[in-house]
Amino acid sequence: MNQTPIVKTLHWPDEQACQTFAVSLSARAGLQNAVLYLHGNLGSGKTTFTRYLLQALGVTGRIKSPTYAIVESYEIMREGQPLPVWHFDFYRFKDPQEWEDAGFRDIFAGLGLKICEWPDKAEGFLPPGDMDMEIQVNVDDSRTVQLTAHSDTGRQWLA
Repeated sequence: MNQTPIVKTLHWPDEQACQTFAVSLSARAGLQNAVLYLHGNLGSGKTTFTRYLLQALGVTGRIKSPTYAIVESYEIMREGQPLPVWHFDFYRFKDPQEWEDAGFRDIFAGLGLKICEWPDKAEGFLPPGDMDMEIQVNVDDSRTVQLTAHSDTGRQWLA
């Protein structure tokens, strides 16, 4: 991973902008083995963004928030190849050690896209991410989104 992060700021005036960005990201290369960390307060749009991304990747049916289950997994086909996708929500963790105790190290060591809400709740155990997405709600209910790419994959996503 490259040491110098690249930062880009987006403005989402409405939910359509969130969906448009998710569709754009779904078309990028490198998703088969990538880690995306989502930050933001409750209600900022982390799960909404993830739903749009998963739909754009071809997930059909109900996409549940993993708030209580901690992880939801999906198997999609991308360019004729299976792509496992893991959606994590660490909000309920009381101690970062819970990540290790749950056996998530094996999932992160394998192929697939890992999307993680509340990564700070597992800090010290999670591997480096390819990109961090910080979503802030503005007074007019629009969103300011700061994207920070930490790897070549993350850089490609921001190109």
